[in-house]
Amino acid sequence: MKKQILTALSIMGIVGLTVSTGFASYNKGYIKAQPDIVQTAVAAGSFETLVAALQAADLVSTLQGDGPFTVFAPTDEAFAKLPEGTVADLLKPENKDKLISILTYHVVPGRVAASDVFKLELAKTVNGKNVNIQADAAGVKIDGANVVKTDIETSNGIIHVIDSVILP
Repeated sequence: MKKQILTALSIMGIVGLTVSTGFASYNKGYIKAQPDIVQTAVAAGSFETLVAALQAADLVSTLQGDGPFTVFAPTDEAFAKLPEGTVADLLKPENKDKLISILTYHVVPGRVAASDVFKLELAKTVNGKNVNIQADAAGVKIDGANVVKTDIETSNGIIHVIDSVILP
């Protein structure tokens, strides 16, 4: 009887260890912090120019901060629409202030979801200037740039993808 109890307890211990280890491993795959704005942009693969500009302007740590921020993020194709040489010129250290001005014009403090944008005509940017918002049945435009994807949630804000770089 004693041997049977010990065997049963041993089996229960092995089963318990297996279950708890399996459960911990299972949970490890799901207990991941949501990426921040910069991590999300890097992972998307279509914002390489934006990320390079954020690095050149020393704004990466800012957009990895607590926020919340709303970012109107131009794609690589949006940057390609600028006149040839513009991006390379902006990335030079001597143009850092101009680059910061442009990048912060793409950021609104707070979390502004797409459903909120329809209620706005203007939004004050981190740059200090307002962006114009046009919303109708055809879609949403921010200073003339089309919003092509909305409500990309991040740990510290929200990203709306735009098809053009907007300038202050």
